[in-house]
Amino acid sequence: MNFETLKPQVETIISDTKKTTDERLLSICQLLEHHIDYYNWVGFYFADIYKKELHLGPYVGEPTDHTVIPFGKGICGQVALSNQNFVVPDVAAQDNYIACSITVKAEIVVPIFVNGKNIGQIDIDSNTADPFTEADERFLEFVCTQVAQLL
Repeated sequence: MNFETLKPQVETIISDTKKTTDERLLSICQLLEHHIDYYNWVGFYFADIYKKELHLGPYVGEPTDHTVIPFGKGICGQVALSNQNFVVPDVAAQDNYIACSITVKAEIVVPIFVNGKNIGQIDIDSNTADPFTEADERFLEFVCTQVAQLL
């Protein structure tokens, strides 16, 4: 499915005040995982700035043991420090990668900013090698901007 087609659906989910924040975040995960073939695990991590760690929020995909990630560890932990998107075309080539599943080939992580502060991120794993493009980055930045309205 085209990213432009998904944008209004993301906006509809965000604006559904009958659902809790976590229910809306889970709905976004489900939407993306269902409509984008190479999005095989979609989830949110949120920062605890005092403990300098990320905590797993709503997600869809295989269960993960990585429910708490220290800042700096793995791709997500690096984004918590860099405040920048991180696209990994081949996870096997990354030294600081936390393996979640042997089927994962690539990962993209995009931070969520509220009032200029990185408060979390969307994390997507793909079982396809090198699937992410600049279009994925722009779309996920849009998603994160929408999610920031909830937080």
